[in-house]
Amino acid sequence: MENDNDKRGKLWNINYIKVLAANTMMYFAFYILAPLLPIYLSERFGATKDIIGIVLSGYTVAALVIRPFSGYVVDRFNRKKVLMICVFAFAACFAGYLVAGTLLMFGIVRTVHGGPFGAATVANSTTAIDVLPSSRRTEGLGYYGLSNNLAMAVAPSIGIYIYEVCHDFRVLFWIALVVAIIGLFIDASVKIPVNEIVRSKGKISLDRFFLTRAWLLAVNIALFGFCFGVLSNYLAIYSKDVMGITSGTGTYFALLSVGLFSSRLQGAKALRQGRVTHNAAYGMCIALIGYTLFVACPNRVGYYLSACLIGLGNGHMYPAFLNMFVATARHDQRGTANSSILTSWDLGFGIGILLGGVVSQFFGYTAAFWMVAADNALGVILFFLITKRFFLKRRLEPIC
Repeated sequence: MENDNDKRGKLWNINYIKVLAANTMMYFAFYILAPLLPIYLSERFGATKDIIGIVLSGYTVAALVIRPFSGYVVDRFNRKKVLMICVFAFAACFAGYLVAGTLLMFGIVRTVHGGPFGAATVANSTTAIDVLPSSRRTEGLGYYGLSNNLAMAVAPSIGIYIYEVCHDFRVLFWIALVVAIIGLFIDASVKIPVNEIVRSKGKISLDRFFLTRAWLLAVNIALFGFCFGVLSNYLAIYSKDVMGITSGTGTYFALLSVGLFSSRLQGAKALRQGRVTHNAAYGMCIALIGYTLFVACPNRVGYYLSACLIGLGNGHMYPAFLNMFVATARHDQRGTANSSILTSWDLGFGIGILLGGVVSQFFGYTAAFWMVAADNALGVILFFLITKRFFLKRRLEPIC
């Protein structure tokens, strides 16, 4: 069904802007806490490094369980209603952090929170596709993917600055709750065309919950999600314990966001031309240099320069992969395509949190970040040797 946006070909329509804003609010609320939770668990509950990894990875388990079903639900029920239910549940869970008085209770809240987060991100990203004109979808998805990455970079920086000023985690929990509620109200104002609900009479199959045509893309993006999982959750405590940097972590994430902004200036033309594999390859190579520099040069120059490079790399790579997932899916699989890339990213992200905690417990944080550099290199090799050809053979839309 063609809407007015398709006729005009207008990228920055009001509904698209609202979806971007709501998505940014959602990721901001979640990631403003990410780098500080290891410190919170250590100081408040006396949790060890491996226990911290287990507790923080709980949300990923829940997100992984719910996301494949989220794509199915988004494609087969009224999308706006599904979106509102998911975002409301996501916002409500932040109140649980304020009342969790034990490590066990906090772990339960964190794990439960992963469910609505996983579902809400799928519903919101699918809504973004609905409100974009088809002629501008590749470019629009690029900016949408950037809104994820930008919030994931800016939010930790702001969270760290706030904590350095007030040293009160409850303030951060309240801020996250308020921001999530703002995102809920923004989503409520979005007007989207009623999606065509597909009623399949066939047997339930795996491709209704996961985009099996893109399985290798999923493996590849999971490898990169692993890297960001370790970085975003253990950067603050690594900086403090290993490098003696107690007030520079916020600056690190700020520079990461500068790299993300720069990636849009550099990569917008390539995305408009449909050169998604070019953007993906360019981004992952830059990120590899950044992760390697981070651990190989444990000084302030290497530390801050790596932030710019990792931000620049992820800003190119993630939107390109998002477009590749969508390009391999049928029109009635938009929700499934979105849930698949998010599931894959979170799988890698969660494994990164878990293994990062275990490796740092037994071998130290330096070893954990060398593991990150090796993992990123593996992802780059896989893309150039296999994944690029895999995508070009399976794409359903004419991008390259």
